[in-house]
Amino acid sequence: MKNFKYILSGSFLALLVSCQTAAPVSKVSNENTPYQNLGHNGKIYAAFYQQRAAEYEALCLQAYNIAKLRLDEALAQKSDKPLAIVSDIDETFLDNSYYAVERSKMGKDYDQKTWEEWTAKGIATPLTGSQVFYQYAASKGIQVFYVTNRAEQERAGTLKNLKKYNYPLQSDANLILRSKESSKENRRKDIARNYNIVLLLGDNLADFADIFDKKSEADRSAAVKSVAKDFGKKFIIIPNVGYGDWESSFYQYKYDYTQQQKDSMMYNVVKATP
Repeated sequence: MKNFKYILSGSFLALLVSCQTAAPVSKVSNENTPYQNLGHNGKIYAAFYQQRAAEYEALCLQAYNIAKLRLDEALAQKSDKPLAIVSDIDETFLDNSYYAVERSKMGKDYDQKTWEEWTAKGIATPLTGSQVFYQYAASKGIQVFYVTNRAEQERAGTLKNLKKYNYPLQSDANLILRSKESSKENRRKDIARNYNIVLLLGDNLADFADIFDKKSEADRSAAVKSVAKDFGKKFIIIPNVGYGDWESSFYQYKYDYTQQQKDSMMYNVVKATP
């Protein structure tokens, strides 16, 4: 009986040791996955392009140059209402890639608290060509409306940022932040009651029309093709490879996936051959 107790005790000790050593083995396995930190590293790589690539500057200039041409065309035509443009802010003319880099280097994702701390500083930088375009629009008497999904509590920091880089603000009412719904459709409709919206600028398809709101990847693609003639004419899109509904739609707008789950999903869906 005494020996049996020793055997039982030894077996329990061996089981306890094996349980304690199992976790590190699993951890090592996770660290060796081919998609380890894919999301965070991807954010840094996207920011590297956005901050340093002359090609990105050229794309921005191309967008704003086309926008100016479209404005000139609109100014040459008669309108029964005053002319207006509706523009998003983040990654449409202000570069926030610094925030993404800071979070990624910490191994952290976006969260509202730290985002608001960032926007409160009012230090996001202008995209190349944007200041010239918006100042030109205002100089021609066109009302510039900034329709953003920044929250109302971000107003002070946003105004600080606009003023820092001399973006025109014809009245406080021209800065329209998110109150409840993230869709911008009702805010656009409110503007359209009194103005002829001749141009919309954004980095996300939902900046242009509600046909893109919270749609699946397939539906977004179909919607783009259905309004193909509007891109470069009424819709001016700025490239944003850092974030957006293109990413959220892949995850079906579910925000409870872990970073490892998202990394795995991304890694498995991209193709190595056509």
